[in-house]
Amino acid sequence: MAANAAALALIPARGGSKAIPGKNLQEVGGHPLVVRCIQAAQASHRVTRVVVSTDDDAIANMSRDAGADVIKRPKTIAGDNASSESALLHALDELAIPDQSPNGLEANLVFLQCTSPFTTGAEIDKVLAALDQPEINSSFAVAPWHGFLWRADGDGINHDPNSPRQRRQDLEPSYLETGAIYAMRTAHFRAVGQRFCPPWQPVVLANAGPEIDTPQDLALCRGLSVVLSS
Repeated sequence: MAANAAALALIPARGGSKAIPGKNLQEVGGHPLVVRCIQAAQASHRVTRVVVSTDDDAIANMSRDAGADVIKRPKTIAGDNASSESALLHALDELAIPDQSPNGLEANLVFLQCTSPFTTGAEIDKVLAALDQPEINSSFAVAPWHGFLWRADGDGINHDPNSPRQRRQDLEPSYLETGAIYAMRTAHFRAVGQRFCPPWQPVVLANAGPEIDTPQDLALCRGLSVVLSS
C-alpha cells in the first residue's frame, strides 16, 4: 500500500431521528450538520471524493449543493436499528469501488459522522495518516479522558476505591472514542464488515469537540460555535 494513499469519504446521513427530529439538517454556526461534515471532508488533503449516503431528499439536495456525490440509501437500511456499516457497504457496492484502486487511489475509506460538528480536515488527515503504517488496517479518533470512572454497582473502573485516593493526573491515561472519524483500508473493511479492522490504532485528538446525541448537546454545540466565531 502506498503511503499517503488517497481516501474516499463516506458520510451516512439518514433522515430519521427520534431524539432530534431532522438531526442532520439542524444548523450549528449557520450551517446544517451534514454540510459541516462535507466541508470538513473537503478540507482534508487526503480525501479525493466525498459521498453522502441518505434516504432523505432534503439531505440529498443539500449535499449535492455542497459539492458531495449522493447515494440513495434504501429504506431497509435506514431505520433506527440499521448499522452505519450497512450504509457504508451499500455505498461501496453502488460506487463499484474496488478494494485496490490503481496507485492506491481511494484504497482507503474514511467514515465521518455529521453528529460531530467541529471535525476539521486536519483531524481527518491525522486519522488517515495512521494507515500509512502497513501493519495498521483501521484507525479512529479518540480524546483524552481525565476522570474517575465507576460502574453502577459501585466498583471503580480505572481506579481502586479501597486504596488511597489518587490524584487525577496520576490515573492511567484513558481515551474516549469520539465517534467522529473512522478510517479503514477498503479491502479489510469489506472482509470484516466492521469499522474496527484489526490491527487498529486509536489516534489521539487533543481538541476534539462534543458529539450531538441529545437536544442539550445540540444547544451546547450551537453556543460553542458562537464562542469560537467571536
